[in-house]
This record gives sequence, structure tokens and C-alpha cells, in this order.
Amino acid sequence: MKKKKFIKVAKEVIDLEIKALVKLRNNLNNSFNLAVQHILKCQSKIVLCGVGKSGLIANKIASTFSSVGTPAFYLSANDSSHGDLGSISKKDILILISNSGETNELKNIIQFANRNKILLIGIVSQKKSVLYRSADIKLFIPKAIEAGGIIPTSSTTSQLALGDALAIAAMKQRKFNKKDFKKIHPAGSLGAQLKTVEDIMLKDNAIPFVNENVKMKDALKILSSKRLGFLLVRDKKKLTRGIITDGELRRFSQKNQNLHNTSVRKIMTKNPIGINKNELAAKALSLMNNKKITSLCVYEKKNKLKTIGVIHIHNILQSNIS
Repeated sequence: MKKKKFIKVAKEVIDLEIKALVKLRNNLNNSFNLAVQHILKCQSKIVLCGVGKSGLIANKIASTFSSVGTPAFYLSANDSSHGDLGSISKKDILILISNSGETNELKNIIQFANRNKILLIGIVSQKKSVLYRSADIKLFIPKAIEAGGIIPTSSTTSQLALGDALAIAAMKQRKFNKKDFKKIHPAGSLGAQLKTVEDIMLKDNAIPFVNENVKMKDALKILSSKRLGFLLVRDKKKLTRGIITDGELRRFSQKNQNLHNTSVRKIMTKNPIGINKNELAAKALSLMNNKKITSLCVYEKKNKLKTIGVIHIHNILQSNIS
């Protein structure tokens, strides 16, 4: 096959899957609303199960649910008939996914759910199937032309989209936000990008505070002990008034011989740049880059002069934030 024809085949596959998704979207009805309402009221877990390609889709949807605040897990259809049905409780919601709705491995699970009055949501493309008839909530996926005509493609794309829609609808209703997402995604690049300034800031005794009336000979001792390359200057009310960096000290020393006896407030740069503790650390990095600085004061609410922490560019880079 010529290379140009590969792209033609790709477009045909994508077009068929788009048509399947359009049919799915147009077919949505109140059953979808009912499914989401029950998922939101569930006091236990969402259990997803399927066979073959549908099983792979069920696994992915379970992962999506869990990642956005709805506890869920995938149940192997094959293993369920050999003891794993015991992992399903009466408070769970069971979502079975099957194109035909007649897969033998699912029939034992359907019987178990019906016998124990476990809410069963069926995602299925055959209305005359066992799964469709047995499901408490029926989510029908319109029949679609499979790309290549052999293996599940358009149908599994629709299953995945419907599962994503259920998960996101529940997420939005719960008002699950970035902070919630960060709590259950602490690792990896995604978790790093969701870290806030408060997560990585230095605080308490690590902050290099110095009073504005102190002489530089004493301030230098604090600068050396904190090892951050800057000092934050406060007044007697403990409000932040300025900042002194290593670079500023070098420039002052080149022009003046009496550095040690000079008061801090005569050298400091007034009104240092700050950032709210709830901002993303990635935003702090962007602000540093734009202002060409290496540190920020951290405040909470609107108290910009009340420094509760400092964030240095090294803290950000060590947290793998970019």
C-alpha cells in the first residue's frame, strides 16, 4: 500500500468514529441523568466490568472515575465467576459494558447483581440482549460501523466517550477542582504542575527576616546563615518593606566603602514582589521569569505586606515544575 493511502485509511477510521460519536450524542436521554444521579448518591464504590475490548474500556473508565473523586475499580469478568463477585457489595453500583449484551462471562455477574439487588447500569448496543433487559438503568449506544469491519473500534470509542461523560458530569456536580485533583495525583509531572506556592514555600525560621534599622554588619550574619541570597526587610510592625539581594550588596559595595555601618533600609529595594500562597507554583515561576528575579514573598488573602513565606526558584526547580 502506498504511503498516501495510509492517510486515507486513517481519515476513514476517524470519520467512522466521529459518526458513531455524533449518533451517541444525539441518543442521550434521561437515562444518562439517572445514572449520574445514582453515581453521586453512591455511598460505596463504582464497579466496572466488561469482556475483551469492552473490558479494557471499563478499566480505563474506572481509572477516570477514581481520578476525579468517584471511588471505582475494574472487575475482571473471567475472575468474577471464580470468587471475585465477593468484592461487590450491596451498596456498590455495577456498570457492565458490552457491545452485544450477550457475552457469556457477564451473565453470572448480571444474575448476581439482580439477586442481591445491586444497582446495575448497562452500557450496551443491543436492546434485545440479556444485559439491556436486566439493567436497572440502560445506557444505549447506537449501532455503528466498525472501522475495518472486523474488530471493535467505533463501538469502543463510543463506550469510552460515554464513560468519560459520566465521570465528568459527576465531577462537575461535586465541584471537584484542581486542589482536589492534586490531593490524589501527588506524583508525576501532572501532580507537580498542580502544586501551589504554599506546598513548596519556605516558612517560619527559614525566612531571612531583618529589621529595617539593623546595620548591615549584623544583617550579613543573617544572610550567611539562611543561605538564600537575599534578605527580607520588615518594620517594627513586622510588615515587609523591602528586599536586599546579593547582587544589590555587590553593587553597593563597589560604590561605597562603608557597607557594614549602613542601615538596611538605605540599601533595600522597596515593595518586593509577592504572590498569594494559593497560586500555582508554575505561576510563581512564570512571574520570576518575567520579572527576572529569583525569589518571591508569599502572602495570604490580601495581606500583601504580611509575609508568611518565601519561594526561591531553586524550590520550584527541585519540585520538577516548569
